[in-house]
Amino acid sequence: MKQFYWKLRARMLTAGMWPQGWIARGACYSLGLAVGLFILQMLLKLVAPTAGDSLGGWVKFLVFDAAVLFSILAFRWLKRKLLWRLRNRLIVTYVFIGVIPAALLVTMALVTIYLFAGQFASFVVTSEINSQLRSMQAVNAAVSNELAARIEKGETPTAESLVGLRKRERAWGRRRVSAWHGTRVLPLSGTPSPQLIAFPDFFNKDQGEYAKAIREGQPFSQIVRDNDELYLRVASVFVVESEKLTVITSEPLDKDLLADIAANLGEITLYAAGITPDSQGNYQNPNAAKASDAKESGFRTRLFDEPRKSKGGGGVDGRKPNSSPQGDQQVFRPTFTVGSLAAPAGMMDREITFATPLPVVDWKTGDSARAGAAVRVLTRPSVLYSHLFAALGDIARGVEYILLAILIFFAVIELVALIIGTRMTRTVTGAVAQLYDATKHVDRGDFSHRIPVKSEDQLAQLSLSFNSMTESIEKLILEQKEKQRLEGELAIAQEVQAQLFPRQVSELESLEVHGFCRPARTVSGDYYDFLTASSHKLILAVGDISGKGISAALLMATIHSAVRAYSVESLPQMREPAAVGAVAGAGRIMAAWPEGIEVSPGALLGLLNHQLYESTPPEKYATLFLGIYDGRSHRLTYSNGGHLPPLLIGEDGAVRRLEAGGTVIGLFDNMTYDEGSVEMHPGEIFLAYSDGVTEPENDFGEFGEERLIDLVRTNRRLPLVQISQTVTSAVDDWIGDNEQPDDITLVLARAR
Repeated sequence: MKQFYWKLRARMLTAGMWPQGWIARGACYSLGLAVGLFILQMLLKLVAPTAGDSLGGWVKFLVFDAAVLFSILAFRWLKRKLLWRLRNRLIVTYVFIGVIPAALLVTMALVTIYLFAGQFASFVVTSEINSQLRSMQAVNAAVSNELAARIEKGETPTAESLVGLRKRERAWGRRRVSAWHGTRVLPLSGTPSPQLIAFPDFFNKDQGEYAKAIREGQPFSQIVRDNDELYLRVASVFVVESEKLTVITSEPLDKDLLADIAANLGEITLYAAGITPDSQGNYQNPNAAKASDAKESGFRTRLFDEPRKSKGGGGVDGRKPNSSPQGDQQVFRPTFTVGSLAAPAGMMDREITFATPLPVVDWKTGDSARAGAAVRVLTRPSVLYSHLFAALGDIARGVEYILLAILIFFAVIELVALIIGTRMTRTVTGAVAQLYDATKHVDRGDFSHRIPVKSEDQLAQLSLSFNSMTESIEKLILEQKEKQRLEGELAIAQEVQAQLFPRQVSELESLEVHGFCRPARTVSGDYYDFLTASSHKLILAVGDISGKGISAALLMATIHSAVRAYSVESLPQMREPAAVGAVAGAGRIMAAWPEGIEVSPGALLGLLNHQLYESTPPEKYATLFLGIYDGRSHRLTYSNGGHLPPLLIGEDGAVRRLEAGGTVIGLFDNMTYDEGSVEMHPGEIFLAYSDGVTEPENDFGEFGEERLIDLVRTNRRLPLVQISQTVTSAVDDWIGDNEQPDDITLVLARAR
């Protein structure tokens, strides 16, 4: 089982389906556990129908948890897929920066306009109702003044006394006027049995908002609820002859009143709680409504009144505070609907529906009625527009044209901004895409790819920088290849040069020799050689070429070849003996040995000087020391061509310098070189070196010749190889971490 798990895991990892991260694993675990619990619940229900019901909650919770976690994973996957491209990132950025705020602003503007339009429509209705109340208030004031004047004259007011007022007021037929002088009812109706308005008891109360206003002489002008009917009612109270004169004017709030308002507005529906109209729109007793009317269209509200004390100590109407009687909830049902919705003036002329409450006063108590009223207005923007700009007349058409021109101007700006934004986005994303494609070429090793540049902005400079970078890398690779080729050639040259130095030295019985050369670079410009002239003669050569590197190495090879060519190994023997000291060419000829005539060191330097002068540039020259050691006589015959004078360090520490010779070779033509001859005593050490040994510097100055002499003098009894290692180690310590400035060459010889 474990092996199967690991195989499945490996396959799903390869396919990229294995959940990685705690969210993915948690989602899979929650879903798997939910499936397991669901199966267990089904199995338990097979045993007993009610068994496993307690697991249902856990299954729902786990499914919800898995859904949330998988939603997070889906969001991350979608984000990773969509936002990988720069273009998609810019689009999302533009959406969040530009589109969403603009959409929110447009939505807020539309909601605000809708609310404003609905509020304006409701304002038209309420303002018309208030206008009607003001008209009734004026009529009520005129009636009150007429009645007060007749009472003060001692006349009895009759209905005929108000005939003039009835003629001036067109709506008098819908209105009822009742008056009381004290407790006496004044007959103001022309009918034999007038229908009086019930006298409000709250007019005589000491408390209450409207009672206080009436006592102060302010008129009462409100929508009232009387006998489950709604009225526009105005009341005035005057004191005439020490008694109150109360005049009340009332008009029903019915279909006829609202129809006049809806004529130029739209459809108006009156909602009232506890009032059910008949088919003609007249009010009915709410007790006649059936319980099924609660399903009719309308809106429900809960009215909170101040609790009234009762004997039972309960809450409202003696009920307990925690109770919720059905009477506390009032259903607003459509009482009647008047008017009709106008036809749309255009595609954008949509319906606007808005409702507003109407303040209603209970005529019996003077308090705000627990069951109020509301009006719902259904209209269109074109109708409201005509109401709003009715005073402008023909100027409204000009306002329309101005708004249309502003809209077109804004649309053009938005279109231009969209085009510019699209072009700039394409510029940015195109440049990034070209850079991405170029990096793929670089990744494949194609450094010859170049990005086309067609603009002069920062992105173009970035593309130019990339092209410059790839061009530099391409040149660097070519230079690296060339460097590797040169390094390979230098390695070969180093191997060839290593072959030029003596590998096997044939020492004489009376002289042991050792040579060491370490180049500062790959190849060296220093030179040393040991040549066997005969069974008892050995030629010692030490030189230093001007400059470093290949040119110095080539000149060193030339000198090496010339020394061997002009040495006694290759020079033909002279058949005729020559007198000692006779001149031959530019040098001198030594005394003849039995083996034949030998070329002297000075003559050989003269020949080398002429050859280098003819075959090398003027700035190329070399220093060269040549010496011939005779093992029979223990004498060293030498000539020094500008090289650092070699040293002879005796057993007693005495130092002799070998300075006989001349200037450097290859710089001037027709030069002669003097020779010197010294006898080497047993144990005496011959020391020749290049400037790479004595000239290295540090903070204390140069290594110096004195330090070199002290090292050799101290270790003169050691083998020559160890003396050489001691000297080179001391030079390395003196140099430290710095680069070796010059080639280091040492030639040691010790007489036996």
